[in-house]
Amino acid sequence: MEQEYLELSDITPDSETANQAVPQDMEEGESAPETPKAKKKKKKNGSSFWGGFFRVIGKLLLLLIETALLLAIALYGLMYVLAKGPSPTARNLFVMSVRETSAMGFLADLYFTEEEIAEIEGNRGEEEYVEVDTSLITITTPTEAPAGEEQQGPAADAWGYVDEDGDGIIVEPVTGEGFTGYMMIVLDPSRVIMGSVPQSLGARGYTVEEMANYYDAVAGINAGGFEDPDGKGNGSIPSTMLVFDGEIHYAFKGVQDGFVGFDSNYVMHVGKFTAEDVAAKDIQYGVAFGPVLIVNGEPVDSEKLASGINPRTAIGQRSDGAVLMLVVDGRQASTLGCTWLDLVDIFMEFGAVNACNLDGGSSTLMWYNGEYINNCASVIGIRPVPTTFLVLKEGAQIDG
Repeated sequence: MEQEYLELSDITPDSETANQAVPQDMEEGESAPETPKAKKKKKKNGSSFWGGFFRVIGKLLLLLIETALLLAIALYGLMYVLAKGPSPTARNLFVMSVRETSAMGFLADLYFTEEEIAEIEGNRGEEEYVEVDTSLITITTPTEAPAGEEQQGPAADAWGYVDEDGDGIIVEPVTGEGFTGYMMIVLDPSRVIMGSVPQSLGARGYTVEEMANYYDAVAGINAGGFEDPDGKGNGSIPSTMLVFDGEIHYAFKGVQDGFVGFDSNYVMHVGKFTAEDVAAKDIQYGVAFGPVLIVNGEPVDSEKLASGINPRTAIGQRSDGAVLMLVVDGRQASTLGCTWLDLVDIFMEFGAVNACNLDGGSSTLMWYNGEYINNCASVIGIRPVPTTFLVLKEGAQIDG
């Protein structure tokens, strides 16, 4: 009878089986404890998960960095075409647009020398100011129905605009090539003041809403400029002279490109005034920024108003005394902003006799009945300012 022999491998347990031998005293159905090797494998699997996770995150971050770099290169290329391309108009528009801002003015320095920038900006020349003819302004009150006759709804003014809710304020949307905005018509000029908090100048600024709440006003816009180093100013220090309740502040700073203010008869004056001029004209409320856009019903020479495209704030007055407050949104896909000449066209359409540009850009805001009605262009949110133009409640007075 032939005897069969087992191979050594058939009777010798492999290392895995040996390591997982079940103890003699284990009850039936009880799991064997994990061996050190099994625990080591489990730890290795956890480490592998986190390693994969961080690799995915790293790839996403790398993709974001590459995308941002490509966008930056594309933007630089676009600006280069505008700055160095064949069109002098596009070049000048680019330079003046960025130079009108406190935060982006350095972009012009990337492509041009100081001499080249000065030559581009100098092409518009020095504006010559004409004395305001106050006789062109005759302040009137809203027309009432004759005695014995019933008023049939709100009546249109001489320019065809209607105060639907009877609050003395009319807000009209404005549109143009590449921009949208709002014109506020304040029928009673005695309700308009230059809103500021003199005791806070140099310490803190106020948003338009905060300033309106401070004076219990129903509407307002931003007004003059302020010291804004690297776009980080707190809106507390005016960049030019201002007048509040007949008192002149920061006279030593001058009026920059133009001054706008209201005298004690609520007539608006525009020009390049000294402190002595302000006193002589009995200006009660005013700020400087400029340039002046319209004087005595005539637009300023268009060559003097060459500008870039930006968000804008401006103010004017009609022959009946109604005050015109204008904001134009910008730096958005749907509304890029406008030029000073665009402002002239808008004010002429609304019947302005005199008008002046105010601080714009990221400060441009209009507040009415408890909310902002235009869109802020600032990427860091609504900015505080030292000065505003406000519309007081009917019959309201302020303490000087």
